[in-house]
Amino acid sequence: MSNWLSLRTDLPNPTAMSDKEKLRIDKYLWAVRIFKTRSQAALACEGGKVRLRGTPVKPGKAVNIGDELDIRTESRRWLIQVTGLLANRVKHEEAVRYYIDLTPPEEKKRAEIFSSSFHTGKRLSKIGRPTKRQRRDLDDFLSPDSV
Repeated sequence: MSNWLSLRTDLPNPTAMSDKEKLRIDKYLWAVRIFKTRSQAALACEGGKVRLRGTPVKPGKAVNIGDELDIRTESRRWLIQVTGLLANRVKHEEAVRYYIDLTPPEEKKRAEIFSSSFHTGKRLSKIGRPTKRQRRDLDDFLSPDSV
C-alpha cells in the first residue's frame, strides 16, 4: 500500500515560497538553475549582467512574481519572467516551471551554434597551432638563408 501523502497533488511544494515571502534574486537564479552556484549568480548581479526592468540589480534585491529579468551568462542571454518563487535548488524539470523563457528565437539559435562549436573540448580541424610539418615549412620560408 502506497503512502497517501505521496498521491495528493493539492499539497504545496515544500521548496516553493508564497507570494508574501521575500527571496533574494541571486538565490532565485541559482534555484532555477540559470547559474551553477549562488556565488556565480551574485557575481553576475554585481557585474551588471542581471537587469530588472532595464536597470542592473544587486544580489540582495527581492524578486517578485511577474518580474522580467534580462540575464547575460557566458554562454547565452536569457530573458525570463518569474512565475513562482523557489528557494531551494531542484531538478531541472521542476525548476523550469518557475519561470517563462521569453528569449527571442534568434538568440536561442545563436546560443545553440555557439555551444556546439566551442564547448566540445576539441579544437576545430585545421585551426590553431600549426603541425610540425607546417612549422618547418614556415621556418624554411621565413629564414633569410633560403633566398
